[in-house]
Amino acid sequence: MSAVLAAVYDNHSAAEAVRVRLVKDGFPTDRVELTSRQELGQAKLVPATRTGDKLTEYFRQLFPESHTETGVRQLRNAVETGHAVIAVLPRGQVETERAVQILNDADPLEIKARDLNKQTLEHAAAEEETSALSWIGRVMVAPQVRDRNRNPE
Repeated sequence: MSAVLAAVYDNHSAAEAVRVRLVKDGFPTDRVELTSRQELGQAKLVPATRTGDKLTEYFRQLFPESHTETGVRQLRNAVETGHAVIAVLPRGQVETERAVQILNDADPLEIKARDLNKQTLEHAAAEEETSALSWIGRVMVAPQVRDRNRNPE
């Protein structure tokens, strides 16, 4: 597994609508995963007894770097408190940009990203040699994510 985008939404139905949109847009169902209290998705396959442990291990598989342990805990807590997470495994610049657009259009609470700049074999799907996305280390800054705590202007 390489590139991953994970977006947190208010609830299961909001995330489910995003999953439907991604699949209708052409993302294969095996690269779009929904995790919520109503639907554990791939997390239910983790060999752990407690749901919290399943969630931790699942999100740790998506974000294995040690510096993301806080992110893993945040994703687990989001699901446990009733939010839902959509994880997308994009391939190449075109899919990454499209996934970011679709995830942002649904007004996520937050987006986490991993290894978006390590898609070396996916240049065939890129429209140009360089990416228009902004990068900070291994984390992408999703420019369209709105600050929900700020008043609209």
